[in-house]
Amino acid sequence: MSGNVEALYQEIILDHYKYPRGKGLIADAAGESFQVNPTCGDEVTVSVKLDDHGHLHVGYEGQGCSISQASASVMSELLEEASVADVARAERAFLEMMHSKGAAEPDEDVLGDGVAFAGVSKYPARIKCALLPWMALQDARHKAGIEFDKVEKTEG
Repeated sequence: MSGNVEALYQEIILDHYKYPRGKGLIADAAGESFQVNPTCGDEVTVSVKLDDHGHLHVGYEGQGCSISQASASVMSELLEEASVADVARAERAFLEMMHSKGAAEPDEDVLGDGVAFAGVSKYPARIKCALLPWMALQDARHKAGIEFDKVEKTEG
């Protein structure tokens, strides 16, 4: 990854940290999950529900480093009103990218601003920060009964 790309990615992360998107929990959420990173103290609560059209609504509250909070903002913006199939694709792509140790070529069509975290995947101590809201999303989804196994067989 070139220095210009890394600088752009850092700008995207800082922008999401300074101007968070989707912040605020959903009042009538179907599922909610609180997660904490004991290593650094970052914490996030993610709430989710599906509307009558099968689109996800996601909200969050949290505190911590710029990476964890920007990741929550990116996730919320990316997944708000997404179909369950699109949520499944984005979740899988983000997890693969974060476990790639910087070797992945992230798909901007699937991840949007989430591609900015590609560089973070080179730093094991920071990966947990970026993954924290996504782990809360998975747990909140499970609690809400929003599962992917059926989706992947029919749509993926």
